[in-house]
Amino acid sequence: MGRIKTKPVKRATNQLIKAYPTGMTKSFAENKLFVSKYMDAKSKKIRNTIAGYVTRLAKEATD
Repeated sequence: MGRIKTKPVKRATNQLIKAYPTGMTKSFAENKLFVSKYMDAKSKKIRNTIAGYVTRLAKEATD
């Protein structure tokens, strides 16, 4: 089991994916830079949560 993501995290992630569909990668470090570049994340924890969720979705999309 994994950690549950909140609605604001899922909403922000989905908006980011819709706006930049080619920006997702399987690398957490690259996604972290991507999220900090294109979003105004209020804290490091939120940025990392969104980047982790983007990474998870990217891995699921390729499987």
